[in-house]
Amino acid sequence: MHTERFPFSVRSPWSRLLPAVFRDAPQAVVECNEIGLSASFGPFLITTPWRNVRDVAVSGPYRWFRVIGPRLSLADRGLTFGTSTDAGACIRFHEPVAALFGSRRVHPGLTVTVEDPHGLAAAIEARIGDGDR
Repeated sequence: MHTERFPFSVRSPWSRLLPAVFRDAPQAVVECNEIGLSASFGPFLITTPWRNVRDVAVSGPYRWFRVIGPRLSLADRGLTFGTSTDAGACIRFHEPVAALFGSRRVHPGLTVTVEDPHGLAAAIEARIGDGDR
């Protein structure tokens, strides 16, 4: 099974504020394979099949206090796994997903600040646009 791996960006001076567990592979990576998408960020993990991925968009730059670390948006319950203020990929889901096994809190979207947000967006679009949904 072919897996594409997208590590989180650690070039930002803000990423130094995070403990190593949040920015060192394999604890901080987004993976795309034939089954679905997974994003791990320290103790947080989101996995979902491709049929649940609605869309993806590249966004940024961000303000550091809105993106560095694991963040919850109070406006829409979206989750951010952030290490950089430069850019990220915003992934939206059809059905909200949990970030911890057994968690009752679910999230309709996830923003990740990987090194190559455009590459991640292209990998997601290729999988959700080819009929695997």
